Amino acid sequence: MPNCFLISFFVALSYLVGVLNASIGDSNPHYKSCVEQCEKTGCIGGRCFQQCRFFSDGVSVDGPQYMQEPLYLQWKQFDCPSECKYHCMLDREKEREMLGLEPVKYHGKWPFKRVFGIQEPTSVLFSVCNLAMHFYGWLSFFILLHYKLPLRPKDRKPYYEYTGLWHVYGILAMNAWFWSVVFHFRDVDLTEKLDYSSAVALLGYCFIMSILRAFSVRDEAARVMVAAPLIAFVTTHILYLNFYKFDYGLNMKVCVLMGVAQLVIWIVWGGLTRHPSRRKLWVVTVGSALAMLLELYDFPPYKGFIDAHALWHAATIPLTYLWWSFLKDDAKFRTTNLIKKVK
Repeated sequence: MPNCFLISFFVALSYLVGVLNASIGDSNPHYKSCVEQCEKTGCIGGRCFQQCRFFSDGVSVDGPQYMQEPLYLQWKQFDCPSECKYHCMLDREKEREMLGLEPVKYHGKWPFKRVFGIQEPTSVLFSVCNLAMHFYGWLSFFILLHYKLPLRPKDRKPYYEYTGLWHVYGILAMNAWFWSVVFHFRDVDLTEKLDYSSAVALLGYCFIMSILRAFSVRDEAARVMVAAPLIAFVTTHILYLNFYKFDYGLNMKVCVLMGVAQLVIWIVWGGLTRHPSRRKLWVVTVGSALAMLLELYDFPPYKGFIDAHALWHAATIPLTYLWWSFLKDDAKFRTTNLIKKVK
């Protein structure tokens, strides 16, 4: 749940990147002339790039240079234009630093320094940590339900009514963070779509789960009635983004609506229920709201590596651990109550 609401806010904030793609940095005449000259000559000053190899007529030798690399490296797609933009950005930022000026955005994004070809190394690191935390949380949840808590005598299945549903949540969460790792590693159209699509899928599923758990929907037919229209809506939205039009504005509205709705549901349920672990739920919801401030306080990356978005990724790590702890407590609580009713 912490990731779900924060993802909705991140997607909404990313709308600004989509619609305000032209930034102060890339509109600067010195930057523009640097990129244009680099794309013509393949060089910046005395530095020339392998990605920019030309015939006399300006056509690249044997296609893009990255296609000449080993297959496992081709996906990075560091072609001539991307290399020119990156190195012109670094040179321009060095000039600004010497003049005592603050960094500015280029093409809607802060100037990050690559590490071993990774575009945003800190965000990649924290995304990997979130992925690992979800895997740990999901695995411990699985072990608790299937090996530690009592099972039903008839079919040897867990008593907890939401077991399968939270397993699906774990898989979707790990999938979303995996593509977050890939997207921050290399930002291209494909990785952007996969990152956004997996985030929207997770967000929609979290919305469904908030309704099912808060309103104690246990009947299978009732669950289908709740989930089916929402699944159809989210699926249609993802298909629309990927195969018709990648509409940042529409995506922002959809994600904010689902994110705010589920946050309200969890807050109200946490306030009304007598759940023994409701304090953990409160910490997660309040922590999620506070973590949003990191995205609102959008500052340039420190030393070219750590920005507000990277710190937001870091903040979700402990919240994820606490969320899975709440889910395990919920499983224990419901199992204990169901066993008492059977007896």
